[in-house]
Amino acid sequence: MDEHFLKYFEEQLTIKEIAAKKILLNEGEMAKNMFFVEKGCLRTWFLRDGIEFTFQFVFENQFISSFESLWTNQPSLYTIESLESCTLKVISKKDFQIMFNTNPIVRDEFNNYLIARLFHYQKLFVARISEKPETRYLQLIKTHPEILKRIPQHYIASYLGITPVSLSRIRNRIIS
Repeated sequence: MDEHFLKYFEEQLTIKEIAAKKILLNEGEMAKNMFFVEKGCLRTWFLRDGIEFTFQFVFENQFISSFESLWTNQPSLYTIESLESCTLKVISKKDFQIMFNTNPIVRDEFNNYLIARLFHYQKLFVARISEKPETRYLQLIKTHPEILKRIPQHYIASYLGITPVSLSRIRNRIIS
């Protein structure tokens, strides 16, 4: 699901400019919008025992929302925060649902997007419990080098499920 998908929503889209470090949705709130990232980077994270756990980074030409909240009317399980200043195209929940219910192409593309997202999360989950942190870091370098260029190290460490000190040690071993 990418920018060509937006053509179905042209009349309903609004543009939103946000600064870095702004919260679009707090954990526990109800999602009311979907966002398409035209420029910038966001992350999704949740807080447990005072520790932030990052589990997704979103860049240009990607959608972001708490889709589970949007779809089920349940509170969001995570926070969505900008890491850079962003230009977003915003689609309201109501407008999206109307299009989803009346346009089979939108419904099919969104369903395919959700399936791809599920597979991505499954891979992350399996990697988290079956691979060593160094292996996860090397895989990140291989598959998502943009993350290493644009994301602060402490968020990368959180994403990998390790401390910033452990990430520093891994990076030093790889560079040596």
